[in-house]
Amino acid sequence: MGYPQIEHHGAKDGVTGSCHQLDMNATTSLLVDCGLFQGDDASIPSGEGGSRLPIDFPLDTIKALVVTHVHIDHVGRIPYLLAAGFAGPILCSEASAKLLPIVLEDAFKLSFSRDQQRIERYIDIVESRLVALPYQHWFTLVDTDELNARIRLQRAGHILGSAYVEIDLNYPQAGESKRIVFSGDLGAPHAPFLMPPQPPERADILVLESTYGDRLHEDRQTRRQRLEAVIEQALQDQGTVLIPAFSIGRTQELLYELEEIIHTRSVETSSLANMLPSETVPASSASVGASSLAKSNSTEQPPLSTETRAAPIPPLPAGERAGVRGRETIPENGITSESAGLRSKETSLAISSDAEQPPLPQRERAGERGQKTAQNETPLAENHSPDQSTTNWPKLPIILDSPLASRFTAAYRELKPFWNQEARDRVQSGRRPLCFEQLITIDSHSDHQRIVNHLTQTARPAIVIAGGGMCSGGRIVNYLKAMLGDKRHNVLFVGYQAKGTPGHAIQTYGPKGGYVDLDGERFDIRAGISSIGGYSAHADQNGLVGFVTGMQQWPTEIRVVHGEQEAKQTLADRLYAEYEQRNRPLLEIVSAG
Repeated sequence: MGYPQIEHHGAKDGVTGSCHQLDMNATTSLLVDCGLFQGDDASIPSGEGGSRLPIDFPLDTIKALVVTHVHIDHVGRIPYLLAAGFAGPILCSEASAKLLPIVLEDAFKLSFSRDQQRIERYIDIVESRLVALPYQHWFTLVDTDELNARIRLQRAGHILGSAYVEIDLNYPQAGESKRIVFSGDLGAPHAPFLMPPQPPERADILVLESTYGDRLHEDRQTRRQRLEAVIEQALQDQGTVLIPAFSIGRTQELLYELEEIIHTRSVETSSLANMLPSETVPASSASVGASSLAKSNSTEQPPLSTETRAAPIPPLPAGERAGVRGRETIPENGITSESAGLRSKETSLAISSDAEQPPLPQRERAGERGQKTAQNETPLAENHSPDQSTTNWPKLPIILDSPLASRFTAAYRELKPFWNQEARDRVQSGRRPLCFEQLITIDSHSDHQRIVNHLTQTARPAIVIAGGGMCSGGRIVNYLKAMLGDKRHNVLFVGYQAKGTPGHAIQTYGPKGGYVDLDGERFDIRAGISSIGGYSAHADQNGLVGFVTGMQQWPTEIRVVHGEQEAKQTLADRLYAEYEQRNRPLLEIVSAG
């Protein structure tokens, strides 16, 4: 049997669990990613809910693991891989080498043990195995008379540190060579922080993701405007906007965009104030926001020090305050000890879900508002600007409630050299895209519970970004339990919701006034439900096709993975059409699964 051969151990019949084995010859193979299955993917097909966590393939030929990026659906089974006996190096980009231990520490806590000594030993093992590769640098993996194999990482533009993998295989005795490319997850253009992916020069075989193979995204400007508009509309309902977000990538992009909205609105407000006589600006124009949250419980709180007063503080009962990092000064070449954060002792983002989909009738696309009355009962005099029509963004608290996301955000700040030029220019101009004044960071579980209770009881305007991108676990679940039944609140989805996850159920059935099961309990959905597809960190159909057609030498075999069946088939049809239109030779497109 000829080589190379490719075996797919995940992401072949769904969107999660990416894990691909490249057999270079009979005794040598390379593993690309080893991710966690989520949602419906987490159960063995026809296996009555059996777990797909164990490593069920032999490891004897695997010489190395290469990680395309550190999202949990690409790295979450690494603890199981190590437990199964894998002892080879873990290759990844320089930025991923800094982020991966944070992800794997959390995965180890959730899967194996919360004993701190065991966790430390495990992380030491992971760090000793890491080999950080610069982009565009060839790394020789095997060099024998029979086989020469080398790999190279290129920017994928998906999250910080993400890469696609080029693998050159040369068989000297046979006089043959092949170049195989694994796309990993490709990013959309114009993403905050990231330089866009550039297609490789050539590929003989391409393993291509297809998450959005049947869809097109909004452009970046449109998505920011829509984010602003959706939040404006949601806050008219006099409640909190809940944004479930993955701790790495999506959270940082949201903070970046929210800072841009706040900055723009602040400039507009300042310009208006300069144009008008001071006596014409109403004293009430500083509407309720972060400052009012602090004031609401002022009788119970001790006086603030100068350092504490500089940042907005959420209203917490009796003597304990949230961790606030909004006004800290971050050195250009790194982060302070306060902003870095220690390894959290709190429960952080859960990475899998056993929640079942509720048997609800008649599916409908999310994006429409939930069942709400036309009139709100409570006036918004303090929550909005004097004209009652727009939110006072400079005073609106942005609450980041995820210890894991906080650690990643600190790591992102440390990795400024890997940011794109636009983001670095903002820092140079004195702005802090990930550390702005309105940002309130919640660390401890007790403060988390206080914030949930306060926002539930008062429905004050706020934006909460909470860990748990698909609502399968993490702190977002407590917010959802408390607020889904209240029409004043809104849930805004900015990422893909895999089938079988609570997020997918909320997104699908929420606009119909349905319900969702969370931790075995049924919750009616009366909150508004909105979705913004333009915030996907994945390339859309045009981006995926452009990755192929941008090559000088197009692949003669494409293996379509990491997508629902309809997305894979739609992308395959589009690729066939492109090849035919441009008269390019194509052997086959294989839809793995």
